[in-house]
Amino acid sequence: MILTDFDYARAASLEEALTLLAGNDGARVLAGGQSLLPGLRTGAEKARLLIDVRHLAQLRGVGQDGGELRIGALTTLAELAADPLVRAGAPELAAAARANGDPQVRNLGTVGGNLAATERPTDLPVAAIAAGARAELAGPGGTRTAPAEELAASGVPAGEVLTALLVPAAGAAAAFEKTADRATRYPVCAAAVRITPDGPRIAVTGATPRALRLRGVEDRLRGGPYTTTAVLAAFRAEPRELFVPGRGTSAEYLGHLAGVLTARALARAAAHSSA
Repeated sequence: MILTDFDYARAASLEEALTLLAGNDGARVLAGGQSLLPGLRTGAEKARLLIDVRHLAQLRGVGQDGGELRIGALTTLAELAADPLVRAGAPELAAAARANGDPQVRNLGTVGGNLAATERPTDLPVAAIAAGARAELAGPGGTRTAPAEELAASGVPAGEVLTALLVPAAGAAAAFEKTADRATRYPVCAAAVRITPDGPRIAVTGATPRALRLRGVEDRLRGGPYTTTAVLAAFRAEPRELFVPGRGTSAEYLGHLAGVLTARALARAAAHSSA
């Protein structure tokens, strides 16, 4: 399909991007464009103005401050997957980035775009939730942070720009597993886990309405063991309406699949943490 009409502006700074957002109803931020541009072609997305922020160096790259990683929103998925700080400190995020799409998508798609997508399941939000990450958002009132789970629920608020993802660096005790749709590479179900001193953090997407932290499953597994039998029993105790059937899959099947993927991820995380 042909793109609809829209205006285009290349922002020279984050401040200019925020000014353009504030002064134009229907303005959208253009980063990698891997979701936005196809959506504009099909009519699933609308925009009167595209604000191009792809050249803002301040929104790119990975750094570490104490025990926290700061991942710029314009960092590509390929860069995220290969970054040594991410691979060592947040392996669930690196694995989620590697699982996203194909090489062309990973070389163009950005961390911010993947996190901000709420119209379909994507890989990074579930890993960010399991990691206890926070989104850094810039807006008219300055900079603030919000839990990754909040961002997954409602997306980036109007007038704000996602600038970075702030992730506690936990070492190797984390993992990501995914079963992908063969045609689109979107997750039929994906699970991310992080083992902490307080117990496991577990999040699932694809099988659920959005990326969700499963606190009930976490409570049932607190103290271990993380055997497949124990994990599947914890998932069977979840209400079936939590899992949304679609494309020929039942809620029962998706609940079981989520349990299987979570068990695999916990086994990998536990093995890495004791290695």
